[in-house]
Amino acid sequence: MICPGCRKLINTDAERCPYCGAWRPGLFGLAPRLQRLVGGRLDLDAVVIAGCVALYLLALALQPEAIFRPRSLLSILSPGPRALYMLGMTSGPVWHAGWWWTLLTAIYLHGGLLHIFFNLMWVRQLGPAVTSVYGPGRSFILFSLSGALGFLLSNLASGAPTVGASGSIFGLLAALLVYGRRRHVSLLTAQLWQYAVVLFVLGFVMPGVNNWAHFGGFAGGWLAASLMRFDDERRETPWVQLAALALLALTVAGVILSLVSAGRILIGA
Repeated sequence: MICPGCRKLINTDAERCPYCGAWRPGLFGLAPRLQRLVGGRLDLDAVVIAGCVALYLLALALQPEAIFRPRSLLSILSPGPRALYMLGMTSGPVWHAGWWWTLLTAIYLHGGLLHIFFNLMWVRQLGPAVTSVYGPGRSFILFSLSGALGFLLSNLASGAPTVGASGSIFGLLAALLVYGRRRHVSLLTAQLWQYAVVLFVLGFVMPGVNNWAHFGGFAGGWLAASLMRFDDERRETPWVQLAALALLALTVAGVILSLVSAGRILIGA
């Protein structure tokens, strides 16, 4: 295999790279398979879009009566609050009750057709760029941690029930800004700042927008990206790819935990 640190050919079972000293670069012989799995299948925008659409349709199916009660244009085809709660919507009370996993699951839930459309449009726009700069594993970690930090700030500051990938999207924007600053790409940086300012302003103009999650997601993306190397500087290590897969598995497990926990509460009520 190719060592992620120095990009020289090494044995997959080597305890340390003989050239750069990286510890267990082959991850006990699993690294080549892991690299094929993450590099070939952990496509950020594809995974996020598939997860968001699947959970959106499931939310509509869990509470179908809510579909026919739109309150405004923004609430067309909106899942009901009970369905969102069952799938992992986050809030102050939910967080204080110990449902920590909702910081991840709420990223993939959306409150209406327009909500999911615009969020996935931005994911499709920014995801490939972030992946090309940071690599698939790092990009998924950026996306997940940005959204989680945004929801954590929201839960602590306002406590309002909230869902959506917008905090993670602000994290992707911040990650590209970090790239533009470090590589001195002034045109890219200026354009991204324009996007960020417009989105922040829209957050204060449009009703029902969680600006705490936006600020937290932007800060989380900036911090995480500042601690990461670019893919052309250092290829992702198997440990990074394993962490990305662990976050994905934790999110899926969180949806299951929410369904089980909410089901017990509803049955008990």
